[in-house]
Amino acid sequence: MNYREIAILEETRQAEGTAEIASESEHIAGGWMAFAGMGSWANQACGIGMAGPVSDDDLDRLVDFYVQRGVEPRLEVCPFVDETLITGLAKRGFELREFENVMFRTVAADDDLRSLLEHGWPPGLELVPVDAHDEGQTRTFIDVATSGFRPAGEPVSDIFFQVSHNTVAHPRSSHYLALIDGVPAGGGGMETTAAVACLFGTSVLPEFQRRGIQAALIARRLERARELGCPLVTIHTRPGIATERNARRLGFEMAYTKLIMAMPGEGLAVSP
Repeated sequence: MNYREIAILEETRQAEGTAEIASESEHIAGGWMAFAGMGSWANQACGIGMAGPVSDDDLDRLVDFYVQRGVEPRLEVCPFVDETLITGLAKRGFELREFENVMFRTVAADDDLRSLLEHGWPPGLELVPVDAHDEGQTRTFIDVATSGFRPAGEPVSDIFFQVSHNTVAHPRSSHYLALIDGVPAGGGGMETTAAVACLFGTSVLPEFQRRGIQAALIARRLERARELGCPLVTIHTRPGIATERNARRLGFEMAYTKLIMAMPGEGLAVSP
């Protein structure tokens, strides 16, 4: 499988999965645009331009979708998109906001995934599957698993909680709460389709970092992908952070780098 084929599978998964957990979504130019409330990370379009040219009408509709809701138009741009998307975004004044690496590996039936952990299984660590029907456990999971995606000490906002809860309850998802000697320490999730599994949303509380918990969460979710019969696994990461380093140690390699683009405008809220 080449990188373009991986990108088509992964961008399709992300576009459809984001649309399914958002409160509003519309199909557009081979992808989806989604809105999940002011301040939500799900306020973005994904998968656009992977299937062919993107028209001016498509991009005008994308801009209107977000401007009407008071947020900046925002989308993720894969390197394999049709060039009409790039020229159309430039004409409308879209700006580069950040880079995101998409890494991948395959999982074979005989892979001993836990043997890849540099220092073995962390002492006292238990990874507990999250039950979306258990509100207490779900709240605990969301609190610790999203801790790395908000300022230290800041509580989970109502919008952030709702979209995170939708993610936990999503039928194609699996989430794990990390406990150290019974104390919540972190967590991570994944979504699995018939073609690809993606690991996402992982955080470890500061007092439990540097114990190998994040790497163990990756290994366990790789095992889960194998249990579900999905041999291709992806993970998204900002360049150079601990997630990328841990992923490489567990056999992931680069597939492609995406651009996160947004169109600023007076009075439009910036989505995280």
